[in-house]
Amino acid sequence: MITPLLRIKTRWYGDGGYGEILRIALPLIVSTATWSVQHFVDRMFLTWYSTEAIAAAMPAGILNFTITCIFIGTATYVGTFVAQYYGAKQYERCGPSLWQGIYIALIGGVILAILIPLAGLIFRTIGHAPEIQECERVYFKILCLGATPIIASSAISAFFSGLGRTRLVMWVSISVTALNLILDWLLIFGNWGLPEMGIAGAGIATVSALCFGMFVYFMLISRSSYARKYATIKGWRFDRQLFTRLIRFGFPSGLHFFIDIAGFTVFILLIGRLGTSSLAATNIALNINTLAFMPMIGMGIAISVLVGQRLGENRPELAERSTYSAFHLTFIYMTTIALLYVVWPDLFMRAFAAYSDLTQFAPIRELAVVLLRFVALYSIFDAMNIIFASAIKGAGDTRFVMFIIIALSISLLIVPSYAAIVYLSMGIYGGWVFVTTYITVLGIVFFFRFLGGKWKSMRVIEERAVAVPPTFPESPAGE
Repeated sequence: MITPLLRIKTRWYGDGGYGEILRIALPLIVSTATWSVQHFVDRMFLTWYSTEAIAAAMPAGILNFTITCIFIGTATYVGTFVAQYYGAKQYERCGPSLWQGIYIALIGGVILAILIPLAGLIFRTIGHAPEIQECERVYFKILCLGATPIIASSAISAFFSGLGRTRLVMWVSISVTALNLILDWLLIFGNWGLPEMGIAGAGIATVSALCFGMFVYFMLISRSSYARKYATIKGWRFDRQLFTRLIRFGFPSGLHFFIDIAGFTVFILLIGRLGTSSLAATNIALNINTLAFMPMIGMGIAISVLVGQRLGENRPELAERSTYSAFHLTFIYMTTIALLYVVWPDLFMRAFAAYSDLTQFAPIRELAVVLLRFVALYSIFDAMNIIFASAIKGAGDTRFVMFIIIALSISLLIVPSYAAIVYLSMGIYGGWVFVTTYITVLGIVFFFRFLGGKWKSMRVIEERAVAVPPTFPESPAGE
């Protein structure tokens, strides 16, 4: 009889076990957690600064990210190409794959720059209070300048993740986050003799840190060890065939990312119509959720890498085992966080309340505590969403993910939330019911797609032709 302890030990070791998952995932979890900390502290500083600043930060920030994320999602699909090439031992194709992602970053930077003069018009159309509009306009314009750095950094980090070099990604992320938080403290409040810039200071801090991160990444890929083995220098040329294939598989990944974020952007903008307290409470609840959610993204990246590498090796059974191992770990983590949301919400709320006006913050806190219960309800299904969607995307099943996100985002999130808030006057809780429904259904759909197994036969890389030596007819005996 196999005891539970023996089962855990068996599951821990070997290919596709918990140990391998954590070796790849932990640095990525730390990396994504640093971004969570960055956004959390950034929003916390803005909460201390003014109610208008925190109310404006989420709509402007998420609108900027919504537009940028279609390029990020496409460029980071470089990681799947690199993982499959690495598994297939076609190392010389890894560098050229990376450079196609960098070209996408340049295109994204140009498009975001075009939107800068339109910032005022965009936020006037949305219709928030005038003082919030001004903060939104300033923050959005500054963040648009960071488009190329964040997209290029995402592509290069995906390259290293695809190789399994996730510790490098972790250390760069820690450095970028540390710099960002220092600059936040200096520029938002005007410490050490610098001008007090409020939300503009938060934007400048973010863009400056992103530029620093991009510089570090370019220095890393220029090292001779990567240049020789993976062609990170000589592979800089535009490769139309490879670029087209990256767009074919990566663009659906970017578009589904865009649609998913766009759905939440519309939701947040609709909540803004209910007043500053509702908007601030939603911002706080989503930022607290981000603190727990982003480490799951790290696990999702890890499983995409492992699925890609195993399929490159033509070992789909190990890809499946890796995915279930990742889900077991993520399920335990998210269940723990969900319980804390319900039984100890003030653990997460205290940081926001610390230097806020308590009279103004009291109604915001009351709303945010209830919203965290919605977050707790959908957290487990969100874990299913992240892990199983990441697994099938690591194989190349990006179109299915895209179509499902589009269909469910429109039918379960955007249209019902609009009707509930604008026409049915269901208020903030009515809108959050549909957010919870949307995430729950997503998790279930991706789980059943994974069970179907179609992804096991998918590949994003070309098959390498095997040279067969010519054969000659045997000479008759005695000739």
